[in-house]
Amino acid sequence: MPEQSEVMQKSTHAYIILPSARPEFPLIPSPSSFFSSSPLVIMAGTVLLAYYFEYTDTFPVHVQGFFCFDKAYSKPYPGPEDNSKAPPVLVYSLVTAIPTVTILIGEVTSFFVKTEGAQEKTIVTADCCYFNPLLRRIVRFLGVYSFGLFTTTIFANAGQVVTGNQTPHFLSACKPNYTALGCQSPLQYVTEHRACTGNPYLVMSARKSFPSKDAALSFYSAIYTVMYVTLVFRTKGTRLMKPTLCFVLLSLAVLVGVVRVTEHRNHWNDILAGFVTGGAIAAFLVSCVINNFKATKLAVPTPPPPQRPEPPIGIPLLSLPRVESPLEKLSGIQVRGRATEMCGCYCRYGMGNDCGAVFYHSLVLTCI
Repeated sequence: MPEQSEVMQKSTHAYIILPSARPEFPLIPSPSSFFSSSPLVIMAGTVLLAYYFEYTDTFPVHVQGFFCFDKAYSKPYPGPEDNSKAPPVLVYSLVTAIPTVTILIGEVTSFFVKTEGAQEKTIVTADCCYFNPLLRRIVRFLGVYSFGLFTTTIFANAGQVVTGNQTPHFLSACKPNYTALGCQSPLQYVTEHRACTGNPYLVMSARKSFPSKDAALSFYSAIYTVMYVTLVFRTKGTRLMKPTLCFVLLSLAVLVGVVRVTEHRNHWNDILAGFVTGGAIAAFLVSCVINNFKATKLAVPTPPPPQRPEPPIGIPLLSLPRVESPLEKLSGIQVRGRATEMCGCYCRYGMGNDCGAVFYHSLVLTCI
């Protein structure tokens, strides 16, 4: 056999491409590992951006001017946020606790009430992790809710920083010196950055009014929870349980906005803008991201349809008889005999063992 292979390589009538060593490519991480970690990266970036908006001066607030003796911004200072009837600690606690408890109760109840055939199967994530259907749904719904919570905070803070609208008690916190500013008419507009003589922290807080962040967060939480109760809960025997629960949740969110207005911490348009911002984000996440709290269906890849060979453009399809030349027959017999003498090529085709014809295609000797 080694002598035959050397003869075939040296022959001028046949060329054989010997198999080369398989090239070794560097290890590339699988796409599943990238897509499985991308939600965590996005979540971390959202939390970090919300932190910079809330607790740092990275994004300076736009400084707006004001009219002298403007009654719309001359309401008395209501005191710190902690003295409010709806303090931030209470609002943030309810915004976090109510949806979490509602989703936990709903998922645990529906998991044990469903029949065995209607339950989701165990799902493999990132080719390594096995999640129980109950745990997977809870993590999915609460994870999306947390993402929307930070997103709502970013949108509200961004609106406050960009607009710089003043609160109803802005002039009480600003304490401008009207004599030094030369204010003689209520129509006089003051644009000086050093017009305020009050506490700089209170003045900066009084410039963040539009939209109301507390109203946006409370309405986002209410809409998300209401949609979950409406789409997931299945009540038997009473038809007023779900509407009553939804009205209670919406009433709590509206009550937060009413308190903000009555305490002169926000204007009505600030509250309405916060409601629109939180409600829009909640509706988008529920309808477009988690598919109205429906079970995830695993997509089964379908085989591609068989492709038919397309005829060359401009050439009509004609079936012409093939005429075999006597020279072609002679050359085929000579090549067949020479190839048989050189390498003893035995070809298996069908059920018999006959020496076949030798065809040259892409410089490779093929026996058919």
